[in-house]
Amino acid sequence: GTGLYEPIHGSAPDIAGQGIANPIGTILSGAMLLRYSLNEEAAALDIEKAVESVLAEGYRTADLYREGLKKVSTTEMAALITGAISHAKTIDDILSEANTYLGTPYRFGGSTRSGIDCSAFVLNVYEESTGLELPRVAAEQAELGERVDRQQLQKGDLVFFAHSRRISHVGIVQEVTPEGEVKFIHAATSRGVMVSSLNDSYWGPKFRFAKRILKEDQNIATAEATN
Repeated sequence: GTGLYEPIHGSAPDIAGQGIANPIGTILSGAMLLRYSLNEEAAALDIEKAVESVLAEGYRTADLYREGLKKVSTTEMAALITGAISHAKTIDDILSEANTYLGTPYRFGGSTRSGIDCSAFVLNVYEESTGLELPRVAAEQAELGERVDRQQLQKGDLVFFAHSRRISHVGIVQEVTPEGEVKFIHAATSRGVMVSSLNDSYWGPKFRFAKRILKEDQNIATAEATN
């Protein structure tokens, strides 16, 4: 059968993997992911209310299911779930790879773990974790993606710095604390690959802007093609 009248089991990724075979599970998982991953609480609540009304009737008929969820496309919700999970995993992969470089010494023009500069660090991390080939120079990397306001920064975004007008330094956002502090991982001339804060008295004034290379609704292949 389709699983329409069957109990729902498994975590959100498990259910999402079932796709059309368990539409109710897909919708419930989608509501949860929309609320906590996509921050669309109103949409998530509307979906949950619709699902609850169907559950209250005991999955009486497929017609009731379609009526209760007529505003929701199961395939679209499955795509949202898959996309959210894939994007989150990609960002985690980027940061996991970046963390393996912590302590690597700085070397101007260097591009290996024995010595690396800021743009080569970002280039290597993105290529090794996503397959994307970014430009070698920070100023050229700064031309990619979409600008992001400081208040909207997320993990995996790129932050760019300059001593004067020309971009001369780049890092990867590692964390945004609940208080709004932005921490980034980068290859600094003084201590090599390390974690710093945009609140820092040295880096704060030199911050110019941030860019988002990967968006939640954009897969790796699309990002590579547009860049």
